[in-house]
Amino acid sequence: MTRHDHSATGADHLPSGHGPAASGNHHSGHGHRHGRDATDLDWEVLGPVLENGAEVHLPVYEQAVDWLRTLLAADGGPGPDAVRRVLDVGSGPGVAACVLAQAFPGAEVVAVDPGAALLERVRERAVRLGLGDRVRTHAAEVPDGLDALGGADLIWSSKVLHHIGDQRAAVAALAGHLRPGGLLAIAEGGLAPRFLPRDIGIGRPGLLARLDAAAEEWFTRMRTALPDAEDAIEDWPAFLADAGLRTPCTRSFLLDLPAPLPTPAREYVVATLTRILEAYGERLDEDDLTTLARLTDPHDAAGFARRPDAFLLAAQTVHTARAQ
Repeated sequence: MTRHDHSATGADHLPSGHGPAASGNHHSGHGHRHGRDATDLDWEVLGPVLENGAEVHLPVYEQAVDWLRTLLAADGGPGPDAVRRVLDVGSGPGVAACVLAQAFPGAEVVAVDPGAALLERVRERAVRLGLGDRVRTHAAEVPDGLDALGGADLIWSSKVLHHIGDQRAAVAALAGHLRPGGLLAIAEGGLAPRFLPRDIGIGRPGLLARLDAAAEEWFTRMRTALPDAEDAIEDWPAFLADAGLRTPCTRSFLLDLPAPLPTPAREYVVATLTRILEAYGERLDEDDLTTLARLTDPHDAAGFARRPDAFLLAAQTVHTARAQ
């Protein structure tokens, strides 16, 4: 199973970091398969939304990839110039894949995703950025469709694995594609994004805290319902070590967009709030539903699109380890 339905990629879900969103790598990402089959979703429509969300998180991708370049050169590693093949597993519309191609100019980058419309966006983006000769696509589910991928010097996967029942086995499956000395990087977890003050002048103060609680409940139910779901501590460095990888490292990267917030970031937040209403609006009370309706109304003076106090502050955690 792969994450179909956002985050896209960077922050998977604005309030909690792991619910439905229009960001992420698929952000951040493509999106997730939130309790319904990915084929039910119209990726022709959602693709631009996901790509916008991923572009909002470009600073996070760029910081993370710079860190990976440093790690590849550390402890006698092969160095970033030795990277010849990169896999972006769960690529969505390809924003991160293109960042990886720019950071590793000697490498072929393979964007892996089951969504045909999203892979078409990857190809179009790569051509626009002059990367069409080095970025290619591969349609596959995670982790069962990865056998044909071959080896890689670097594997990046953002907000995919928490939608797989056996996360430890999924990490091991990815690690099995690493070449000697290669690096696996998994973007999972972080801090719940914030985008408005505690008291926003409409509804009850503390809206985001209540959205956090609803997202945690949703996420727990989602994980429990996954095929082959394992009740395991979500210790990503331990998963990497169990896969036979060494020198695990973890670091978080900040997205800090202060007020006044640019239009693309406002659109990203509104799209995410809309997805929250769709995914678990029934878990919110009438007051919070009314507040969210006003925040997502482009004509409401108190709506997010018009607010001078709108900002976006988030953190994304990346876990890495190296093959023997």
